Amino acid sequence: MSILKSFRSRSTDFEVSKSEAQWREELTPEQFAVLRKEGTEPAGSSPLNDEKRGGVFLCAGCGADLFPAETKYESGTGWPSFYRPLDEAVETRTDFKLVVPRTEVHCARCGGHLGHVFDDGPQPTGKRYCLNGAALEFRPESSG
Repeated sequence: MSILKSFRSRSTDFEVSKSEAQWREELTPEQFAVLRKEGTEPAGSSPLNDEKRGGVFLCAGCGADLFPAETKYESGTGWPSFYRPLDEAVETRTDFKLVVPRTEVHCARCGGHLGHVFDDGPQPTGKRYCLNGAALEFRPESSG
């Protein structure tokens, strides 16, 4: 089965579904702008760019596990980048906001906008999931 699934059209189709007011109350303004309004944080602004420990990157909106730390790599773009999500963790849809269509990446559990995926990443997938750090949280491996 493909790791990319098409994005669902209605927010009520997600396991985690909240009103806009609830999301605004639970998220920081930057997280809300990215996750719920499909914004983009400035390049180089996320402390997660420098995260190198083992663990898992999670959706900042609902806490779903999204990307294992071993799939993170330095893309030189200024955003956390990964070559593979966990199975069934993300969904995609085409973004027509710029002249050239891009593929948006969303959390499969809550529909939160994470970033975009491109076909210029490293092997074994050739994908670059270029994500907003504001859309993510990091859970390090337990040390014991």
